[in-house]
Amino acid sequence: MKLTVSLALTASLFLASIAPVQASIPTTKVYSTGESIEKPMIMSRFIEMSSARSVPDVSFIDTDGNEISLKQFKGKVVMVNLWATWCAPCVKEIPQMEQIRQTNLNNNLVVIPISIDEEPELVKPFLAKHGLAEYQTWLDPKKQIDQVMPADVVPATYFFDGSGNLIGFLRGYLDWGDKEVQPYLEKLTAKYAGK
Repeated sequence: MKLTVSLALTASLFLASIAPVQASIPTTKVYSTGESIEKPMIMSRFIEMSSARSVPDVSFIDTDGNEISLKQFKGKVVMVNLWATWCAPCVKEIPQMEQIRQTNLNNNLVVIPISIDEEPELVKPFLAKHGLAEYQTWLDPKKQIDQVMPADVVPATYFFDGSGNLIGFLRGYLDWGDKEVQPYLEKLTAKYAGK
């Protein structure tokens, strides 16, 4: 009996040591976000955090290979949408994300899609195949996203304030084209762009 328990304990400790570490929401609090913005029903699953959280400054690349960082958007709210070519709901969200990006070109809200595909070289052809060749997405070939936010669910959308601190998120599909979404995003931008 003791040998069986000992073997089971040894096996579980070994598996824990080789299992990949999953990212979690950052824990370093920067400031209290105060009273939450009233949400329309469509945004009911969106979590506006009670404290903004500091995240590491990691870099990604665009589809042309240029290095890009979230910190380059100082003074703007950054809406990061994690997606993948193998995720059907993600593909459904792409036109909605592009519409939000276009609507907010002159606002302090930036939409950044980041593909978490294991083979980033497949992303451009995939977008072209689906009539989305102009969609501007970032890639994460070095798998740095887990240092900033969990990438275990796609689609997922994370929001960062004007200083690059995490302020909210929504994991899973949402109809971002709903008429109630843009007014809510404008309130979020007004509250957090200057932080």
